Amino acid sequence: MAVSYDLGDQAILITGAGRGLGKSMAETLAGCGATVGLIDVDGESCGAAAAAIIKSGGKAHAYVADVSNRMAFANAAAKFAGERGRIDAVINNAMLLRYEPIEKVTDEVLDRMLAIGIKGSVWGAQLLLAHMDAARGGAIVNLASPVAERGFPNTAVYSLVKGAIVTLTKTLAAELGPRKVRVNAVAPGSVPTPGAMGLNDRAEYERRARTIPLRRLGREEDNAAAVAFLLSRDASFINGEILHVDGGIAAAQG
Repeated sequence: MAVSYDLGDQAILITGAGRGLGKSMAETLAGCGATVGLIDVDGESCGAAAAAIIKSGGKAHAYVADVSNRMAFANAAAKFAGERGRIDAVINNAMLLRYEPIEKVTDEVLDRMLAIGIKGSVWGAQLLLAHMDAARGGAIVNLASPVAERGFPNTAVYSLVKGAIVTLTKTLAAELGPRKVRVNAVAPGSVPTPGAMGLNDRAEYERRARTIPLRRLGREEDNAAAVAFLLSRDASFINGEILHVDGGIAAAQG
């Protein structure tokens, strides 16, 4: 999917960028001319993703950090800001993806999912404010999900996190708008990313495709194109929105 937005003047930091949706967003935004900073706890995949972008002519930097660790995240963001003198946008994508019945949720899993998904997004917003050019403003794109608005079995903690992300998005849009910061979210539907495929088999995804009004699964590039739009000049008056990139599943289940 060719995306033609001009993001050549932007320095964009993306969390959870070593694979899946994060990697696809990094590739697409770099293809639009942005300088991208990839953050991931997996240094090997993060480095490989950045190297591939550079090999294809893009501008990318890789950083190994756990976004739930405020200091580690801050150090990575400071290094990236040092490359361009500022950060123009932060994409809070990192998340521990896990589905299970509520009675099987442990302290460890609950704490980890909340720390990565919620704390990491809060730290990401703080770091944009710390490193943006106040005169230019900036943008935040959070990763929400249709599960934040509809009930899906075995997704209690994941839905909890994504519901918090929706609330955080709307709250920060109101709070930071006067500071020239736009805050939006994308809510991808079922996308067979490497992480998701570890939780569901192909038969489950075929079943899901039959329930989506457009009768197909999402692609990583569908989400990446939506993010590129939200970071472009064409979206300069869009703030506080949750953009569903889900083929209509949230609307159909309403």
